[in-house]
Amino acid sequence: MVDHQFADAGLAELYDARHPSESRGDYAFYSGLVMAAESVLDVGCGTGTLLHAARAAGHAGRLCGLDPAAGMIERARKRTDVEWVLGDLTTVHWDREFDLVVMAGHAFQVFVTDDELRTSLASIRSALTENGRFAFETRNPAARAWERWTPDNVSEFVDARGNTVRSWHEVETPLEDGLVSFTATYTSPAWDRPQESRSTLRFLDAAALSTFLAEVGFVVDEQFGDWDRSPLTETSPEIITLAGR
Repeated sequence: MVDHQFADAGLAELYDARHPSESRGDYAFYSGLVMAAESVLDVGCGTGTLLHAARAAGHAGRLCGLDPAAGMIERARKRTDVEWVLGDLTTVHWDREFDLVVMAGHAFQVFVTDDELRTSLASIRSALTENGRFAFETRNPAARAWERWTPDNVSEFVDARGNTVRSWHEVETPLEDGLVSFTATYTSPAWDRPQESRSTLRFLDAAALSTFLAEVGFVVDEQFGDWDRSPLTETSPEIITLAGR
């Protein structure tokens, strides 16, 4: 899942190189929760990095990753002692099977319509055990992250083949009804041509988010504004939420 930018195998291969776990602020936060839970469902698991690491660190319980991108799941399946499911929350169903459901990498923001969001949240709640928790984050719209998604803001990394890759985002549609559409472009001197993907994300503020959660029976246990567990404020970059049934 992960912003749906890495649906094909070529782009999926770039994901881990561009987002190494040691540089991700969310990684330690979610890893601690995963290791403390007996059974975990990672929705929008991408290439499976979080669950790979949990198993490598000695997690002995059930670990399951769900993602709609075949390229991502293909890479995730390099580890066979984790369940990997190709699909999304409208095509699969679990009934009270997981102590923890996580959505990392801002995957929550791909739910762009009210119906899609309600259906997905209801499916997540159904998958949780009676005392289970749902942990996820969404970018705080007040921080206006999309304003920094410009061709001038270029990142550079080295892919698995040792090629230098440059990438940038360019917003096509500024915030409109909470939605931002943008393209992501990747170039390398080693390639014949650039690679490009298009994505649309939804930005919800804390009040709207709480309303959607409450509608399907979730109760917010904790919220933070950043990965150091600092309090959520109006200008926090993230809205990090832990919710229970």
